[in-house]
Amino acid sequence: MMSGADIRKSFVEHYKAKGHVIVPSSSLVPDNDPTLMFANSGMVQFKNNFTGVDTRLSRAASVQRCVRAGGKHNDLENVGHTARHHTFFEMLGNFSFGDYFKQESLEWGWQWVTETLKIDPSRLCVTIYHDDDEAFKIWNEVIGLKKEDIIRIASSDNFWTMGDTGPCGPCSEIFYDHGPEVYGGRPGTPEEDGDRFMEIWNHVFTQFDLQKDGTKVPLKNKNIDTGAGLERIMAVAQGVHSNYDTDVFQAIIGAAARVAGTEYRKNAEADVSMRVVADHLRAMTFLMVDGVMPSNEGRGYVLRRIMRRAMRHGHMLGVDKPFIHGLVPTLVGVMGEAYPELQRGAAMAMDVIKMEEERFGKTLKQGMSLLDDATKGLKAGDTLGGDVVFKLYDTFGFPVDLTADALRAKDIQLDEEGFKTSMEAQKARARAAFKGSGDAKLSDVWFEVQEKTGTTEFLGYKVTQAEGVVQALVADGKQVDAIAAGSSGTMVVNQTPFYAESGGQVGDTGVVSGDGFKARVTDTQKVLDGVWIHSVTVDVGTLCVGSNAELQVDNARRSAIMRNHTATHILFAGLREVLGEHVVQRGSRQDDKMTRFDISHPKAVTAEEIAKLEAWVNERIWANVPVVTKILAKEDAVAGGATAQFGEKYGDEVRVVYVGTPDSVNLVTADLCGGTHVGQTGEIGLFRITSESSVAAGIRRIEAVTHETARASYAAEADLLKQLAGQLKVKAGELPERIKALQSAAKAGGKAAAGAGVDVSALLSKAEDYKGGKLVVAEVSNADGEALRVAVEDLKGKLGSGVVLLGSATEGKVAIVAGVTKDMIGMISAGDMVKAACGAIGGKGGGRPELAMGGGAGSVAEALAAGRGVAA
Repeated sequence: MMSGADIRKSFVEHYKAKGHVIVPSSSLVPDNDPTLMFANSGMVQFKNNFTGVDTRLSRAASVQRCVRAGGKHNDLENVGHTARHHTFFEMLGNFSFGDYFKQESLEWGWQWVTETLKIDPSRLCVTIYHDDDEAFKIWNEVIGLKKEDIIRIASSDNFWTMGDTGPCGPCSEIFYDHGPEVYGGRPGTPEEDGDRFMEIWNHVFTQFDLQKDGTKVPLKNKNIDTGAGLERIMAVAQGVHSNYDTDVFQAIIGAAARVAGTEYRKNAEADVSMRVVADHLRAMTFLMVDGVMPSNEGRGYVLRRIMRRAMRHGHMLGVDKPFIHGLVPTLVGVMGEAYPELQRGAAMAMDVIKMEEERFGKTLKQGMSLLDDATKGLKAGDTLGGDVVFKLYDTFGFPVDLTADALRAKDIQLDEEGFKTSMEAQKARARAAFKGSGDAKLSDVWFEVQEKTGTTEFLGYKVTQAEGVVQALVADGKQVDAIAAGSSGTMVVNQTPFYAESGGQVGDTGVVSGDGFKARVTDTQKVLDGVWIHSVTVDVGTLCVGSNAELQVDNARRSAIMRNHTATHILFAGLREVLGEHVVQRGSRQDDKMTRFDISHPKAVTAEEIAKLEAWVNERIWANVPVVTKILAKEDAVAGGATAQFGEKYGDEVRVVYVGTPDSVNLVTADLCGGTHVGQTGEIGLFRITSESSVAAGIRRIEAVTHETARASYAAEADLLKQLAGQLKVKAGELPERIKALQSAAKAGGKAAAGAGVDVSALLSKAEDYKGGKLVVAEVSNADGEALRVAVEDLKGKLGSGVVLLGSATEGKVAIVAGVTKDMIGMISAGDMVKAACGAIGGKGGGRPELAMGGGAGSVAEALAAGRGVAA
């Protein structure tokens, strides 16, 4: 008997020998079709090959993992009750993109089935589309099937179409006869829905282009797309009727039975539960390996439904403790060789499954008790009220299909309309509560959008490019159908790689494009419960609701943000190490330029402490430890030492970011965080603190840069030192002594001499009101940098509270000096003003938040205007 692994391997070898490129299974989350929730067939990953966008392959074969548990392809309710329904399955397929066609496809398929698998040809029959004489001739004259074993079918079952128009073509299916002891008839007979004749392989011949008027125009390049369910093939090859009696399923069912203290085939109801657990274990584990995590929306909710359905059936087996996670090693044992990613992700999947089991276990018994009480007076054919179904959903976490599954054994229906009414009433209450919260951005339009689109699925933890469907557009506070070139608005898509601003990390920017349009994404935000809104400016064409869109995050900017964000986590750990455990986060912001971090600390951080911090952080960066993310229950995360971010709200489940390996000596920090991060700390490169200042009483602000920005800041200071050394005609190492000598000389000569020619009284008369203080921005004639510095210090003293920016040109060189009084340092930095001013004239400068100096060559007026812009 061939095992499932043997069959999988033989298929691959068969088509490899026929010149096919063996393509590994793609992820269950399609990256090239935004209309699909999950990959549900082998051809999904070859979409671009079939359409001609990708011409690198002419023939390919694959074993594709698939899930059908959401949307119109939903086998969930039948799983466990039939011999062949599954949520997760594997699809064997061979594909031709303008290469070979019908004869090769049918011949090679027949060879593998009858010669390699040694399935008795006398138990096989085939179907063709009723007018496909070419396929009939191949089956009859080339392969040798009897005419009575070739069945013509006129229905759409044997003719594939992509839609109302586009590529299409006839199909030919191979059926296996389980024998007269099984009820059912051949395809095309009234008894065809029975289990006796089972389809094991479908060959689709894409040879026409369907026109609007219904005519079929022959395609220049004809394609082959076949699909054979591995589970059905295993059942036939292993001589069993049910897919669940094959080796892969029996290994998992046996492990579940041992935990439950029972045996398979002893009790019909228990057998159903064991089949459900076995099937759902495969689906949940592979979904998590492919990046889907349990949640209350989108793909994550489908996963949660699968998990909770399995947990209920575990409860029915009498297992009252978490056990499904313990079956993962068995799954790895039977499928890990074929899917190495399953081996790599097994530990993570076990952790998440266990967490979900523990969480749902707390309410499962209570919910089942409520359900039992609510159905005591009901008999077969009755209906359970929608209010009870909603309470089970809202209070006890029962997905509706789980409740329906529980009622199935009693033949009781549920009131879906009543459930929807209760759900709408809850949404209305939530909407009223939000509108009463005073959040200005929560205008009515966003509630309308949420009702229309639901939540957005975020893909950006794994990818920065994806396809999505435009679900809503908003312009001038109203929903619109389109945004034309030259106009701006807000876009909502079903799924996105763009990170929405939260937790201190700014939103992503990038590009969205599609058929005839291209737009810039200038910001990404999040409103209500998980609606991602993309600020867009359309540059080409018209962006329309319903359009398929390719979404591309600005990778360079995202990478810089990730470096700064991860560095912030290391900085926080360093602050607690250097300053003390009293340090608490009071706010943060990470963009592509820098990180800003506010902490509670009673005094200024000294230069010596800053040096220690920089050394501590860089040591962890250069250790190049991994950055690991886990999904945990909030209470477990906090109990395990994870730190929560200031001002953030968390659900029952949280993402925990570990800098360093969890539970190891190289662990630097563990924090609750939903942001995006580097994979290894070495990617940060370099860390430097550029500013330390006071924001409010007892609150200090630290600003820092990483990677190339940090290197550039060191280089700029080195250049400045070189310039100063040149001007003073000393080596850079001799600058301290030279400056000390100059200071002594200045003291001897008196400040008045140094500031000669600067009329401070005249400058005071130009003072403007500014944020409760005064602002002086002025050009001074023929004053060098030292003269300006003395004047700035004098003006600060006379103003009491204010900001001063002075500039002067002497002998073609421009000097710029800025000063800020202590009480206004949290509002504006002298260093920022000088950098902007000097940057406008091609110069450089810098200093402290309270005093900064610089220079350049050009217009003093332009420099002062740029510096003044910082104070705007």
